[in-house]
Amino acid sequence: MAIRSKSPSSGSQSIFKKRSTQSLSSTMATAASYLSAVSEADARARTARSSTPTPTATPALSFASSTSSEHSAELDELEDNDDKFTGPLSVPFRPPTSEQVFSTVHTEFGHCATEEYRHTSAHTPGAPIHGHVDKDPPYYILLSTYISYLILIVLGHMRDFLGKRFHPKSYKHLMPHEGYAPLNSDFDSFYTRRLKTRMDECFAQPVTGVAGRTIVLLDRVSLDYNRTQIPTGTKTRALNISSYNYLGFAQARGGCADVVEESIKRYGVSTCGARLEGGSSDLHTVGEKLVAQFVGTEDALISSMGFATNSTFIPALVGKGSLIISDELNHSSIRFGTRFSGAHVRMFKHNDMKSLESLLREVISQGQPRTHRPWRKIMLIVEGLYSMEGTMVNLPAIMELKKKYKFYLFVDEAHSIGAVGPNGRGVADYYGIDPNSIDILMGTFTKSFGAAGGYVAGKKAIIDRIRVKGYSGPYAEAMSIPVLTQVIASMASIMGVIPPLSPSNSSSSLVVRPNGNGHLLSEDEYHHPGPVPSKTLPGWMSLPPELASGEEGRTRLRRLAFNSFYLHRGLDKLGFITYGHPSSPIVPLILFNPGKMMMFHRMMKDREVPIVVVVVAYPATPLVTTRVRFCVSAAHTKEDIDCVLRACDEIGDVMDIKHGLPRAQRWTVDEISERAVELVNMPIEDA
Repeated sequence: MAIRSKSPSSGSQSIFKKRSTQSLSSTMATAASYLSAVSEADARARTARSSTPTPTATPALSFASSTSSEHSAELDELEDNDDKFTGPLSVPFRPPTSEQVFSTVHTEFGHCATEEYRHTSAHTPGAPIHGHVDKDPPYYILLSTYISYLILIVLGHMRDFLGKRFHPKSYKHLMPHEGYAPLNSDFDSFYTRRLKTRMDECFAQPVTGVAGRTIVLLDRVSLDYNRTQIPTGTKTRALNISSYNYLGFAQARGGCADVVEESIKRYGVSTCGARLEGGSSDLHTVGEKLVAQFVGTEDALISSMGFATNSTFIPALVGKGSLIISDELNHSSIRFGTRFSGAHVRMFKHNDMKSLESLLREVISQGQPRTHRPWRKIMLIVEGLYSMEGTMVNLPAIMELKKKYKFYLFVDEAHSIGAVGPNGRGVADYYGIDPNSIDILMGTFTKSFGAAGGYVAGKKAIIDRIRVKGYSGPYAEAMSIPVLTQVIASMASIMGVIPPLSPSNSSSSLVVRPNGNGHLLSEDEYHHPGPVPSKTLPGWMSLPPELASGEEGRTRLRRLAFNSFYLHRGLDKLGFITYGHPSSPIVPLILFNPGKMMMFHRMMKDREVPIVVVVVAYPATPLVTTRVRFCVSAAHTKEDIDCVLRACDEIGDVMDIKHGLPRAQRWTVDEISERAVELVNMPIEDA
């Protein structure tokens, strides 16, 4: 069953319309007609901007263009043809970017100039910090969930039993044959074969292009329960609420993309570019220095893979005779690293400070097993933001325990760096804690920075040890130059760049920070978390003024905070059960029953405005807490979040998944939309 929502604007053509199989040449006669339309659009846009106020937002999910409706479809079609078309005149061209025409192409980053739709992600001093609370649904929901799994297991084993006897060819890979043992047992692969494969449409949707505010899906069908897929040759553009594009830097156009293009011209696309000692390049040195300044530590080390950052660097810090205390919901990369280290591992209940303190007292008093000797080291590993729960670590309480029990602290900020805090510097920034009081800060570049890889940051002595002892240093490939350039450009855009002294003021040794923090510092001096000196960046790297000033970076942070609070609290007020902190850009909506995953995914994708979501199930989550995991971005507009809330409201009623607030306390979706600013600014304890 598909639910159709009314179009927000019947007069504008939707950018989310499914791709027509009609050839481009039939809708666009010549390249000249397109170029003429673009030229007229640019002229009208510039004239309008000089005489009228700037539009406050991207029209809600519509391809509203300053060109005629005849040409708006052409621009949309061209965007899915690599932005290049050669017409009868053989004239290559590109459609105008959002920087050229404010209201033409908004598929990668939605424009929103309404200052009310901003929020600051910061903890209020003295406010209580609430831990993670599991919210239970009615008993009939839990009962039906367990019964669903029971039916699945019984029928699945019956099919395996009969299939091996009547269709042995289909089970050849699970039985001994020709002297070979099966690589996988039928028991180990049971979940994959009987549940996950049947729902692969939810987990493995092929896409093309940039995973920005919207994304293009490659349509396909399956006639054999997802064993094979048949492409239909068509595409569907959908609202993307499923990518880790927290600050919206997943853009094929703009200042960062231009800098990456320039780096390719200078260095090429080789892994290490201009080589220096150790197989790295001058950009790697710049990147590591910039990361250290960004997080506020003495030194930093960059890795080419986020997963490997944890799994290969943790063994360099602890070993046999040491103890690792790990949150029970830590990421699998942390679990791999702890196993490789050879250290003893103990876990505590998720984000429960009483459980943690009780465990600390036990392990310190008892010492090592059997010998009861004191531990060589005790290191606590937590995440800043937990990707499956959306919960934020109670860092102030952990810092108090650290002072009391004298353990080392390792914080994984893969999802929190660049996403939370008034300056985007992670959980330490969010709580106003000195990052130098944390021994190791780890993070990745795949979420907020639109790149790849990871880093560890801390005291120089610790980072130097990791350089020597970490497996990734001598054995792994260095980060590629284009990816590293994206990291530097996006990070500098968040920080802002201190402009070099003009020749007329070259005799002066002091400059005023452009962010107005009142500090007078020399041109080469950095003051955390202020802007970065221009001499820190390569001389050839030139960011546009709006990025170099840091103004756009601050706007993105505040837009992300507003969207996160709005979606989280909006779903709560509609009556859904959600997990996590309202500042988290990850918003889990709990479905419980596994059969509802596929239905929710399809009903969201089959709407008039298609919406792509991610559903998560066992073993990534507990068996009975199947969930939808919304990933909010600064690229989304308030109208985009409205669209998601309306879709969830309609589908939630049909699928019976509103088990949070009692019906009398719920808000209507129209009331939520009208009172969005009030809802976002509401104190956490009152929301």
